[in-house]
Amino acid sequence: MTRTTPARRTRLAAAALTLPLVALLAACASGAEADAEAGSDLEAAAEAAGLEVDTSPEQDRIRTTESAEATALLPAAYRDTETLTVAVSAYVAPLAFLADDEKTPIGNETDIAQLVADALGKELELEVKAWADWPLALQSGDVDAVISNVTVTEERKELYDFSSYRTDELGWLVKTGNEEITEIDEPADVAGLTVAVGSGTNQEKILLAWDEENQAAGLDPATIEYFENDGDTILALQSGRIDVSFGPNATAAYKAKVSPQDFTVVGTLNGGWPATAQIAAATLKGNDLAPAFTAALNHAIEDGTYTEVLERWGLEGEAIATSETNPAGLPKTS
Repeated sequence: MTRTTPARRTRLAAAALTLPLVALLAACASGAEADAEAGSDLEAAAEAAGLEVDTSPEQDRIRTTESAEATALLPAAYRDTETLTVAVSAYVAPLAFLADDEKTPIGNETDIAQLVADALGKELELEVKAWADWPLALQSGDVDAVISNVTVTEERKELYDFSSYRTDELGWLVKTGNEEITEIDEPADVAGLTVAVGSGTNQEKILLAWDEENQAAGLDPATIEYFENDGDTILALQSGRIDVSFGPNATAAYKAKVSPQDFTVVGTLNGGWPATAQIAAATLKGNDLAPAFTAALNHAIEDGTYTEVLERWGLEGEAIATSETNPAGLPKTS
């Protein structure tokens, strides 16, 4: 394994998830005093969590070696290209978010993209795309692949190929110290609660199904709240406007690990409930890149760099043993 030249390292909880907290601190103190207090709090939180988070744009990324097996699987159109262009959605830590320069994407997804590029002998070029825009980016040829917490579904497999790299886990996040909500593992546990969820997501489908089951059983309905961004959701959770946030466990677990005094995960659920779902790198159907991507990921799994990346961002609980090309996806909904 090789590394880039060591960059400035800080023990900061990722700025993207803590901006609301920093804003609140700034309201109570002025200028440099507020910045110092915020930085100190973040550093202490990350150290307590055992995470060393580099938020500089340089990034001391974990690197792997070129894989002869993976490069041999590259289709002819990609064998002589120097770069691999990958789209990420820089919206929340630890998946992908912006570095201190507010323009460089960093996080788990960018690190996974680096491993794939290394194994394929390519230079990595990252492009930030809104999550809703990744299908068009692939179909237009603007990017070669998307690595952005994309769940494999049978419907998506009609247009895209997939190479799995994480299990799709969802998490129920509550404010630490909430004695009324200590565990959520079945529909009845959300009856009567106010729950934040993303519109059009797998977790919204699950929550709506659970709520329908509860109401059919005569239980209190859940109040479902929709927010535009993660920062607003967290402020609502801290203020008590909502009881629970239901979203990717990757982000929930990261918040709970970095700030256990503020957040607690009270349950997890596979994103394909009641089936099992996978998170995967997406490539365009029929361009034959997926087998090379899968081999590249398995190369990183075998040499340990894959595990090191997940551990860097506190996501080792979502690791897979082997990457698969086009694993079973969530079924189509009529």
